Amino acid sequence: MTGVLAIIGSGETSPTMVTVHKRLADRLPRSRRCVLLETPYLFQTNAAGVSAKAQTYFARSVGLDVTAVPGTAADAAFVHGADWVFAGPGSPSYALRHWRGGSIAQALHDRIRSATGVTILASAAAATIGRASVPVYEIYKAGDPPHWLDGLDLLSVLGLNVAVVPHFDNTEGGTYDTRFCYLGEPRLLAMEGLLPDGVGVLGIDEHTALLIELSTMECEVVGKGGVTVRRAGAVATLPAGAAVSVADLLAIEPRHAIARIPRPRNGHARTDTAAPTLRDAVAAAEAQFAAATAPDDRVAAVLALEAAIHEWATDTDEDDGVEQARAVLRGLIVRLAGPSAVSVALVDALLAVRRDLRATGAFGLGDAIRDALAGEGVRVNDTADGATWTTR
Repeated sequence: MTGVLAIIGSGETSPTMVTVHKRLADRLPRSRRCVLLETPYLFQTNAAGVSAKAQTYFARSVGLDVTAVPGTAADAAFVHGADWVFAGPGSPSYALRHWRGGSIAQALHDRIRSATGVTILASAAAATIGRASVPVYEIYKAGDPPHWLDGLDLLSVLGLNVAVVPHFDNTEGGTYDTRFCYLGEPRLLAMEGLLPDGVGVLGIDEHTALLIELSTMECEVVGKGGVTVRRAGAVATLPAGAAVSVADLLAIEPRHAIARIPRPRNGHARTDTAAPTLRDAVAAAEAQFAAATAPDDRVAAVLALEAAIHEWATDTDEDDGVEQARAVLRGLIVRLAGPSAVSVALVDALLAVRRDLRATGAFGLGDAIRDALAGEGVRVNDTADGATWTTR
């Protein structure tokens, strides 16, 4: 099996990346050893839950049985011997403290140098692999001045002398600029001036991956956005679907110098074949609900959003809007049980949604449906055989 390196900007355990992961998994032998490195998020009190979500995602969506390891020196043998290695969300600086100069970094370097197996580095882990690394928590959350950390420099063996910046087209801030891994434009421009001579920026958009075939040194951009090469105050972007060699990537001449970086008009760049994000699903459900002229159409919008939330339940990226989506779902449920006369079909449909939500542990949303119905005179009675209802 020839080796491939996948660098993912975000959404590594979301529905948007399932097709990419399946494509990579198809390269693996039937008897495959798959290892997930927990290090970037191991400091979090919910680390076990993050690992469990990721393992569930890869098992259900990709068909991979993944072993999670903390990424200590003792785990280097697992990394060396694995057919598939994955590391993703968390803190770049925490991962660097534990990996830099150690056996895990060496094992990752050896996999890339020898073109061995599938290696997937996403989000926080992706930010560690270049010459320099963004300390995103320290700058964005704690207010440290713009600065770089020394990265693992895993890409220099490919001739890529860059700092990797994931979440490159992030738009969570709305009117507040959170592009460029939450740095925003002023900080990115300042930090580019701090890079050593000859070191550029390789930006990976959210829900986007750069796939590098390590034996042929061919690259491909897949997903919703693009990959951006920045050097000496200039920029060039490869859209999804672009295929170039690493040599061509190095030789790309940025097309124009930048005084200010234009902000995207509509959030994420996307391709027609890319799966929708949870934000897309929320917007679609709200639009469908608003345009509905019949109760069944409004119920369909609620059910579609509930299904999307369930589909995204294993996503380990805590910034992808699951809580916001649940808030919108609650609002739509309340609007469903508005002041109109009680409809038997509508109440039954709402109770079916409530049953599915409770089955997945979303008891708060189930209670919201019960309370909304109670406000309209519908009393829900839970029994061993399921919920029944009466009107007051």
